[in-house]
Formats: sequence, C-alpha cells, structure tokens
Amino acid sequence: MAASAGHLRPGRYLALFALIVIVLYALVFLTGNHKPTPKLGIDLQGGTRVTLTARTPDGGQPTRESLNQARQIIERRVNGIGVSGTEVLLDGNNVVITVPGEQGDQAKNLGKTAKLGFRKVVSAATQPVVPPQTTTPPPAATPPTSGAPSSSTAPSSSGAPTTSKAAGGGAPGAAPAQQPSTTPAAPSSSTPPPPASTPAPAPADGSVDAQTAQEIQAAKAVRQNPQLIGADGQPNQELVSKAMAALTCAPNAKDPLEGNDDPKLPLVACGDHDTYKYLLEPEFLPGTEIADSTSGYDQQRGQWVVNLSFKGEGTKTWADFTSKNTGQQAAFVLDTQVVSAPNIQVAILDGNTQITGKFTQSEAKNLSDILKYGSLPLSFASSDATTVSATLGLASLEAGLIAGGIGLLVVFVYCLFYYRLLGVLTILSLALSGALVFAVLVLLGRWIGYTLDLAGIAGLIIAIGITADSFVIYFERLKDEIREGRTFRSAVPRGWVRARRTILASDAVSFLAAAILYVIAVGDVQGFAFTLGMSTVLDLVVVYLVTHPLVAMVSTSKNAFLSNPRHLGLGAVQQLGSQRKKATSVGRANVKEA
Repeated sequence: MAASAGHLRPGRYLALFALIVIVLYALVFLTGNHKPTPKLGIDLQGGTRVTLTARTPDGGQPTRESLNQARQIIERRVNGIGVSGTEVLLDGNNVVITVPGEQGDQAKNLGKTAKLGFRKVVSAATQPVVPPQTTTPPPAATPPTSGAPSSSTAPSSSGAPTTSKAAGGGAPGAAPAQQPSTTPAAPSSSTPPPPASTPAPAPADGSVDAQTAQEIQAAKAVRQNPQLIGADGQPNQELVSKAMAALTCAPNAKDPLEGNDDPKLPLVACGDHDTYKYLLEPEFLPGTEIADSTSGYDQQRGQWVVNLSFKGEGTKTWADFTSKNTGQQAAFVLDTQVVSAPNIQVAILDGNTQITGKFTQSEAKNLSDILKYGSLPLSFASSDATTVSATLGLASLEAGLIAGGIGLLVVFVYCLFYYRLLGVLTILSLALSGALVFAVLVLLGRWIGYTLDLAGIAGLIIAIGITADSFVIYFERLKDEIREGRTFRSAVPRGWVRARRTILASDAVSFLAAAILYVIAVGDVQGFAFTLGMSTVLDLVVVYLVTHPLVAMVSTSKNAFLSNPRHLGLGAVQQLGSQRKKATSVGRANVKEA
C-alpha cells in the first residue's frame, strides 16, 4: 500500500463515496413511490400477524415443496384482501401471514385449505366483457397417434377447450399404451390463472358476520340452485342465464362461494382467463384423489405436457367417468375457479392421463402444481394470531429511535472527550454511514420487499458499536506509531496499513456471525442478522472511503490547528514518543563515545 499520505489521494476516495451517495438518493427520490421512507414491519406499522402450523394426515413432517405450494395458495387469498404490503412467509413448518395496517382481521381465517375437485361441464358461454388483449384461436384437437378418430371440437360459441386422447404408438386398433393422454387446447393457450377472487373463506364453524353469511346464501341460491340441471341432465336455460348474469369474472372480484361451495350441488363458475363461464355438474371426484402431477416435454408431440395420475379409488372413478363421457369436458375446479376444462376423447382406464395444449414450460409446471397441490395434503391450525395496533407500533418505533439516539450520544461524547478533533471525524463518519444505511433500507424495501422491524433496529444499534470499534482500532494504531517517535503525518499511512488488517478481520467475523445467524434463524431474528450484516459491510465502505481519507487530509493539512496532535487527542503520546526518541538518541551517542 501507500508508503506516505501523499500517495493516498484522499480526494478521489471522498469523490467516489459522494458519487455512491448521490446515486443511491437519486434512486430513492426518482424511482418507486418517491417517498424517502423505509418499509416498516408489522411491529412498527401495526397490523395483524397470523401463524399457521402445518400438519400432514399421518402426522409426519410436511415436505418443503408442499409448504411452498401452500404459501402460494394462501398468498392468493391474502392478496384478495386488497392491502398492499401483505406478506406470506415460511417459518419452519409454519406459514406466517402479516397484514400491515388495520385491515388484517380477515387474515385470521386464511388457513383454510384450498379445495380442488373435478366436475363435468354441462355448458360454457363467453361473458359479455372485453377479452384479454392477447388471445389465441382454439387449435384443432390433437389427432390420436393410434389412428383412432378424434372427438369433435366444442362449439365455438362456448369457447370450451377441446381435447384428444392418444393411445400411444402402434397400428390402428392396437391396445392402448401405458400413458393415455388428454389434450386441452385452451382458447388462450396458456395456463389457467389463479382464482379471480381471493376473499377470506368462512370458518368451518359458521362464525361469519351476518352480511357475509347473507352473501354466501344469496350466491348459493342462484349459482348452486339444484334446479340448474334437470333430471334429464339438460340445463334450465332461464336459471342458468340468471346465474351467469349474477356472476362477475373480473380480476380481483370477490366470490362469496370461494371455499364455501357445496360439492354435491351444481355450480356456475368462472374460468379461462375470466372470459368464460361454466355450468358444472356436482363434483364427481375430489382433488385429494390425485396421486401425482408432473410436467415434461413430449418429444413425439413436440410440446410441453402435464402428466396426471390418480390413487386407487380415484383411478376407478376417473375410468368410469371417461368411459361414460367420451367427447365431454371435465372441469378441474380450484376454489370455484375452473383452471382447466379438457375434452375426454377416449376412456382412460389406468388413471394415467396426459394433458396437452400449447403450453410453455412455465405454464405446464403451473398447471401441474395446481393439480398436485390444489387440495393440499396439509391441514393448518392457527397456533398464534397477534394484532398490533398502529399506536403500539409507533411507540415501539419511538423507543427504538430513542435507544439508538442514546447509543449515538454515548459514542459521540466518548469520541469527543478521548479523540477531540479525531472524534469530530468519527461523528461525521457515523453520520455519513447512517445516511448510507437509510438509503439502502429504503431501496431494499422497494426492490425485495425488506421490512424494517424492531429486531432490525436492534441490529442497526449494535452496528453503531461495530462501526465505532473500527475507528478506535485505527486511532489506537496511530497512537502506537506516534508513541514510537513518528510524527502524525508519517504515522497515518503506517498506522492504516496495520489497522486495516484488524478492521477487516473484525468485520469479517461479525459478518460471518450475522450470515450464519440469518441462515439458521427464522422470523425476527433474521431481521436482526440482516441489518447487522448489512451495516458491517457498509462500515467497511465508510472506513475506507471516508474516515481514512479524512484523517489523511488532516495529517497533510498546513493548518497548524488541524494538524496539531494536541488538538487530535495525540498530545500525550507524542510527548512520550519524543522522550523515547530522545532517550534512544542519547543511548546511541553514549555507545558511540564508548
């Protein structure tokens, strides 16, 4: 490194730091909502936190894959509340829902498992709304590779997707292969969307408010009227028209039947990107009978497909349905939303079903996940529900700020008393470090949704000590150099070379501890570890780009007041250094005379 202060060029380091600060605050004020405020956690802003404990039917450990899918499904429900800043996170085997603000009461009922079921499509119609901007005309049914004739397509007026069953390679009339297939050709050639609405489902014990109960009963009376389908299996056109007119399939529209529909009754439901409405028969097969669902690329068809298999009873039911309803549609319904409605072209006796269409890889995987986890192999118990008022959150924030202010004040007093002008540089460095941390917190809240909570504030307060410790290490090294008889100017580069090794080692240990704590911890402890690790990294930036360059500038200053060791808290050690240097010179002179 530099052998003298002149080689440092402190102006360049300070200019680089100024550029970093300018860029960060330009992003703060010119991007996002332009509000220079970090995203606050529930314990500071107030709101509701619900912890749901996952349980499997056999009492075993739930898989990470099923927990992640559960989080995604519950997140769809939470988003239906319409409150920004809502988060659904995994905490071990728990799903933690946090809803900031005062609109989180519904979050307490969001642990109800999503319901997936299979219903026969009686009829489908396009609702009188503007279709999505990007649509794909319904492609023709995929011809069976066995040479068997494919079923006719559904009427174009209904917009129902068409499917075909491939019996595998072989001559016409050959026995079906092990992997029969069902191929839908959805009008938009894309994976079905999540449910159009995600209101909080009613509790199983019926403990809902009067208005919600009235909405549920009114929707059931119209959209689950037993007379929607006659004894002959034909729809009652008057009742069906009334039910479809009462159904709104717009995005984010509330559906009171979601989680409250009766599988034993017919259902009028939305589907196909909110542009189609379906009249469905009662559920003939629950989603819990699905054994597995995977997505993959079919080399023969040259397209992505979804492979579906059923459990024992499900296989029998599916075989019976496909045998009796060849050419008809089977709707896969997730919480009153039709996520797929393929045509059945031939009987599927072994349960191994292949769904084909113009899927992309991600679309095929999304449909596969819905079929596999739409009815989760998990149940949830609300193990904890905490409501934090906005007043309590504000009080917590004020307490945290007061604690941080007291810590800063103690550090300031110590630095000014012990290091004097060097203490002033320490205070300036801490202020710049605080500005840097604040801008990073604001941007992380926008970019990755990081929320600052009380645990995070605790990490920031502890980081004040870590940053101050770096200054102490540097200044004490300067004292050691001056104590050996060097001047302040020559002591700065030599002291920095020695101090930076210790600073790097110290910050490396602190960062490693924070990283390990972040990985193995959950919840609030992760927030503490995150801010501690982030502040440790920013400490290095400030020490390298601000503190050391400022000390170097003071050491080379021609201003006698600034460069005077007595004003820097170095007068005593300089006097010791002078005495030691003088004693050494006298000793050498005596040796020479002898």
